[in-house]
Amino acid sequence: MNQEDKELLLKDLTARLPYGVKCTTKSSWNGIYTIVGYKDNRFFLDCPIYDEGDDEWMIESIVPYLRPMSSMTKEEKLMYEGLMIGTDNVSYMLDVIDWLNSNHFDYHGLIPKGLAIEVTEENNPYE
Repeated sequence: MNQEDKELLLKDLTARLPYGVKCTTKSSWNGIYTIVGYKDNRFFLDCPIYDEGDDEWMIESIVPYLRPMSSMTKEEKLMYEGLMIGTDNVSYMLDVIDWLNSNHFDYHGLIPKGLAIEVTEENNPYE
């Protein structure tokens, strides 16, 4: 992973911390974890099923589960479009970003770069 991708992933994941983003790791512990914190260049992961893997991880080892923007439902598109109406105002733009993060949408294009796993109906750790 190059430095640019690390920085992009770091910015994306730290913004998602309040929203319980799910991830897996590039290790033999390939369960589904929730990112619960970040400090000193390490992410803290929690696995609700067992304690194995609850630990600190470097950014290079984390692969989040995100939804492509194209996966929005009709209701989500209406909500998104409604939020976008006021995007000339900074506070409204922050609402849009919060909404995208809380619904785990990949607005940074991490999935096509291989930095995130696409959430599908068959592969949805958020349900």
